[in-house]
Amino acid sequence: MKRFAPLSLSAVLAASLAFPAAAARPTDDALALVPPDSVTAGMLRVADLRTSPLAGRLFADFDSVTVDGDAAKFLAEARLRPVEDVDLVVFAAGTGGKGKALVAFEGRFESQRLAAAVATRGAEARTAPGGTYFLLKEKGQTGHKGDGAVAFVSDRLFVAGSEEAVVQALAARAAGGTGFKGGAGLGAQLDRVNSNASGWLLVDRTKLPEAKGSMTFSNGEGGAARNVIGAMNLVSTFSFEMMVKGDSIRLSGAGYSDDADTRELLEDALRGILAAMRIAAEEKPEVVTAIRKFKVASDRNAVTISGTLDAATIKLLSDAKARHEKARAAEK
Repeated sequence: MKRFAPLSLSAVLAASLAFPAAAARPTDDALALVPPDSVTAGMLRVADLRTSPLAGRLFADFDSVTVDGDAAKFLAEARLRPVEDVDLVVFAAGTGGKGKALVAFEGRFESQRLAAAVATRGAEARTAPGGTYFLLKEKGQTGHKGDGAVAFVSDRLFVAGSEEAVVQALAARAAGGTGFKGGAGLGAQLDRVNSNASGWLLVDRTKLPEAKGSMTFSNGEGGAARNVIGAMNLVSTFSFEMMVKGDSIRLSGAGYSDDADTRELLEDALRGILAAMRIAAEEKPEVVTAIRKFKVASDRNAVTISGTLDAATIKLLSDAKARHEKARAAEK
């Protein structure tokens, strides 16, 4: 035993020296692929919606859109059922337009069948350091003039977006992630959203054009909306959340600023637009009921607006929409 322990320690040290920097384990965590320099990032838990009574109508509408034409043929060939197979969607975008857009899907996929399905539709296979991706052919074009790309990296994950974003995502996956989840870049703001939310969105206002805005209160038609937009130009970060629980949905948003005057302006603007919306919808009691569910509050860091729409309120809105659609159909 006395001779075994030193031998074991020597073996461990030798292995450490032989492999000083072990290769990172590729990750299928969609959130880990978000570029830290993103201006905005968000997440939607499709699985939460799938198990909610509120999602029935939404998914029914989605299915009706995708059962016809080539889209239906593609889904059949790939054996992809978006409603059942996709569990989570993560999206991110940077400055510079669509060149920085990325969407990642987690779920259960047949990656080889998906790859074959896009290849038969003219997608061009290309190789990057992190793996293989497909450059999608723009509809109506004979060549590969589009910038859209997709990579089916595993049976648990695929990514889509601009070619640049997809190539970067492949490299990030091979490296074990971008550092976003550890607080790099926009990831430093992750504590502003509930990690268990059904959906959330973060926006770094400081990276947007005209980030250093100004605000002047205005009255008259559209004044309340302009006041909110003006106040938003002064905050540093926005966050939005959606929590689906049973037959209700809670929505909330927050604007963050270290400046007390800015927070006061935003709070006043939000209260003003809620009042204006109630007045504008006075002939639609179901809409007024929904608006009254939302309240504005503030603290030393942010101004928030939040509210919960229960099943009864949602039914009122749904019934009103159905009556409106029926009336429009009758006019045609």
